[in-house]
Amino acid sequence: MDYQKILSRKVVEMKPSGIRKFFDMLSDRKDVIGLTVGQPDFVTPWHIRDAAIRSIEKGKTYYTSNSGTLELRGEICRYMQRRYGLAYDPARETIVTVGGSEAIDLAVRACVAPGDEVIIPVPSFVCYGPIVTLAGGEPVYVECTEQNRFRLTADQLRAAITDKTKMLILPFPNNPTGAILEQDDLREIAKVLWDTDILVLSDEIYAELTYGREHRSIASMPGMWERTIIASGFSKAYAMTGWRIGYTLSPPEITAQMLKIHQYAIMCAPTISQLAAAEAMKNGDEDIAYMTGQYDQRRKLLLNELRTMGLPCFEPQGAFYVFPNISKFGLSSDEFCERLLNEAGVAIIPGTAFGPGGEGFARISYAYSVKHLLAATEKMREFLQKL
Repeated sequence: MDYQKILSRKVVEMKPSGIRKFFDMLSDRKDVIGLTVGQPDFVTPWHIRDAAIRSIEKGKTYYTSNSGTLELRGEICRYMQRRYGLAYDPARETIVTVGGSEAIDLAVRACVAPGDEVIIPVPSFVCYGPIVTLAGGEPVYVECTEQNRFRLTADQLRAAITDKTKMLILPFPNNPTGAILEQDDLREIAKVLWDTDILVLSDEIYAELTYGREHRSIASMPGMWERTIIASGFSKAYAMTGWRIGYTLSPPEITAQMLKIHQYAIMCAPTISQLAAAEAMKNGDEDIAYMTGQYDQRRKLLLNELRTMGLPCFEPQGAFYVFPNISKFGLSSDEFCERLLNEAGVAIIPGTAFGPGGEGFARISYAYSVKHLLAATEKMREFLQKL
């Protein structure tokens, strides 16, 4: 059987995730200190786990509405109102999804048609381009530079727009750089979009994890609510990665179309996870504050360690990653990370895994304990001295 003729050409031609490729290299290594995973090292707070346990004991194990329980959708909307000043209708403008990843997929598939162009600032998380390609769209990558603090500028956006542009993806706070967009950045981007029909997919999965600045959503800018789809979830802010629970917020006309895809592909998000997520939204603000404070301490520690070992690094203001510049050592990102792994037993991710603009950089996650970070940076220091 010739599988090359049978399988989808789009899927066959799709490159595997650069992150996953590097993880596969670690599978048989027991002596490695990893700084690769974008997953909180905290256990989901007890009151959230307890809500799930109670739901199981009460037999709440059935399907929910396709959109999710009205309780959770209501809590999501109340949360967005009190934290970011954004108003959404839980009945018509909210969908509970299987993680933030499904939320992104729904938004792209509901809006992007074959031939449409989608502007994607890079470096950024690995999923955007492939999802656009599967929908028949054309990713248009715009490289954000270290000199500009890895932010998308209005001038860059304006230069990338064509008559085929359907959507702009805004992945801020950013994975892998930790960059954020501030109010002035968002206002200038909004001005570029006002006289167009271009939609915005705002991936706000790291919205709660900012340091010294409050997150602002592009949907809060004048003229942007009606063209913005927010995709977010519970994995990062509440340490709920394995619960697979996320959500979309968007105008009702867009929500209705995304819901059709969700109905046929998923049915509904896991009931138990939804009940736990409602508790998180209702009573989890202190959990967010505590974990964000811990990440901030680790951020400062890791930045100081990198700089004292001679590894220049942009200071991130969001998420839980640093993106040091390794170009001074004369190695490609892949070569640097492979040598660091093989010679020092420390695993980080090459910047090239995150698209154009990632060469010359590497991503390091600080979603690890201080002890773990210090053990890794000690080995990194010795490695760099040899280089």
